[in-house]
Amino acid sequence: MTQSSEKKQLLHLVFGGELASLDGVQFKDLSALDIVGIYPDYATALTAWRSKAQSTVDNAEMRYFIVHMHRLLDPEIK
Repeated sequence: MTQSSEKKQLLHLVFGGELASLDGVQFKDLSALDIVGIYPDYATALTAWRSKAQSTVDNAEMRYFIVHMHRLLDPEIK
């Protein structure tokens, strides 16, 4: 595939950790963050996020997030 015909990578990071409080997004222990991975598109990241979130459903303080890395790398991309 040539560069012009390749699908554009829209990188997404999935990570999570235990929150200090249910009212915010400050983590109890940054060294204990769970970096699930970096994915080439939102759909793949959502599948990984859903799996991790479901596996920790019994811990109300555990939260997982999807970060749109492509927006940080190139703010012009939507």
